[in-house]
Amino acid sequence: MSNSKDIVFLRKRITNMKTIESISFKQERALIRVDFNVPLDANGNVTDATRIVAALPTIQHILDQGGSCVLMSHLGRPKGQDPKMSLQQIVPTLEKHLGKSVQFCSEVVGKKATAQATALQAGEVLLIENLRFHEEETKGDVSFSDALSTLGTVYVNDAFGTAHRAHASTTIVAQFFPQKKCFGHLLAGEIKAIDKVMSSGEKPVLAILGGAKVSSKITIIENILSKVDHLIIGGGMAFTFVKAQGGSIGKSICEDDKMPLALSILEQAKKLGVQIHLPVDVRAGQDFSNDTPQEVFPIDQIPSDWEGMDAGPASEAMFDVVVKQSNTILWNGPLGVFEFENFSKGTRALGDSIVAQTKAGAFSLVGGGDSVAAVKQFKLEDEVSYVSTGGGAMLESLEGKTLPGIAAILA
Repeated sequence: MSNSKDIVFLRKRITNMKTIESISFKQERALIRVDFNVPLDANGNVTDATRIVAALPTIQHILDQGGSCVLMSHLGRPKGQDPKMSLQQIVPTLEKHLGKSVQFCSEVVGKKATAQATALQAGEVLLIENLRFHEEETKGDVSFSDALSTLGTVYVNDAFGTAHRAHASTTIVAQFFPQKKCFGHLLAGEIKAIDKVMSSGEKPVLAILGGAKVSSKITIIENILSKVDHLIIGGGMAFTFVKAQGGSIGKSICEDDKMPLALSILEQAKKLGVQIHLPVDVRAGQDFSNDTPQEVFPIDQIPSDWEGMDAGPASEAMFDVVVKQSNTILWNGPLGVFEFENFSKGTRALGDSIVAQTKAGAFSLVGGGDSVAAVKQFKLEDEVSYVSTGGGAMLESLEGKTLPGIAAILA
């Protein structure tokens, strides 16, 4: 379980929040760690600019104050220099959304990079090459971090998606800016959103955890159990809980070795007064495909040759009632194989319930790759309070871990 130290750190990072509002950027050169790890097509064109757009408020704020910006990011996982992973490819998209020209440097550190950075005038923007062209980045090399630090006079971390990595650009470089380091708008927003769920949100607090495996969510469940009033467990991992209680789940996904853990979680929730809600019925298929024959069964009475692939209509109605009585909602993980249209109804219905309750005044945070993909697929991302940009970082925050990228700014 989470201990009091986790809560103290959560409160500390909110009360000591060093945001870009706390620094004057007039005639300063901001070295900004952004997350431009965006998908590219075969021709190097950006196919989803969400992460680029998310960084714009921070960049614009600094430019409006009379500062200049040096942007640094990684792209993919290159092994050394790789033209297909060059950040130069995203310059046109960045310029389009920023509404101004952006300089590019083919170097990350060195004389060329330093010269281009120091020559920047107020209102100008420079993007340097892919940080991961250098293995020193992921190793958190101090000398490399020192070289990066010469590119700016203020350090701004606005990359939540990499805040759980102790890399040179996300963590180590901060030590070279003891008095001039802060969170950007995006990272500050992520921290505040998670804090609302974990410690300051209006009760009742509801967490919805979906996905395939209990094993991938154990530490999250253990950490949030004492902080929520309701916990909906859906998706594939619900079958482990159902089978552990003696239910027949057919050929549905199940982690047999985690059944004792599932029972202990149920027992722990009972002691804490937390209501756990499992699906009561499922839409099942005979094969793992969109067009397989579909039937609805009680979740604990699935025939041996059928596989549960989505929450059923009775579960949708039950979950809707739970959502409608909650004032703070965390959604991490889908309720079924939403990628298959015929098995997306349960996840879609849950999204609609959360949107309706958000409109009624609740705070809703959606995080984790699959849930974010689901709200985008159903075009609900603008209808919830906050959609997290960081998969692994979001999960580690929910597990109660101190993220190195955040700790480095607070140090």
